[in-house]
Amino acid sequence: MKAVTTGQAFRLLLMRDLRIAYRHRAELANPLIFFLILVSLFPLAIGPDPATLGRLAPAVLWVGALLATLLSLDGLFRSDFDDGALEQLLLSPHPAALLTAARILAHWLTTGLPLLLLAPLLALMLHLPQAALPVLLYSLLLGTPTLSLVGAIGIALTVGLRRGGMLLSLLVLPLYIPVLIAATSAVTAAASGLPYAGQLYFLAALLVLSLTLSPLATSAALRISLR
Repeated sequence: MKAVTTGQAFRLLLMRDLRIAYRHRAELANPLIFFLILVSLFPLAIGPDPATLGRLAPAVLWVGALLATLLSLDGLFRSDFDDGALEQLLLSPHPAALLTAARILAHWLTTGLPLLLLAPLLALMLHLPQAALPVLLYSLLLGTPTLSLVGAIGIALTVGLRRGGMLLSLLVLPLYIPVLIAATSAVTAAASGLPYAGQLYFLAALLVLSLTLSPLATSAALRISLR
């Protein structure tokens, strides 16, 4: 029997996670529905004034995306931990960090990418200036993978706890703050006609750093949690 290469193992694990997510479409929709409801409540709370909504839109959209991502993190490793598949993943002859990266990529494709696609419609509802819309998409494209990568470390540390949701929030939210500040600053600057390239470069640097370190840290945290 021909051995599976590392690249094939990565692709097979990614496709497996995507198929599982498709079979549980109701759970897949929960973060999107939460994002939609959260953003839709703000015009009802602060009034329909376009100028006010446009000024608050970057913060509202990004806080919603951050909380929706946090809401979806618990499913990243929980089911595999419960049925023992997580131990098999770590016992695989392939690098655990690379297989962990496949899990994180699947999480972003099923959570972060749908949020990115939904954001323009909600941005129009909040009267975000048209000039800021591309910057919003760039910031989400750079920022939401970082949220998934950083969040994976937190969920890996708490996956063995029965009620680790509060601890997960305490671990992850402080690490999310730089992404939130840089992303909202970039969109706000674009809406005001100010330079925003520096904030996007900062988001890109955070993404590269997370891509480099998060799979290694996540696989190490999973080994600790399974001891």
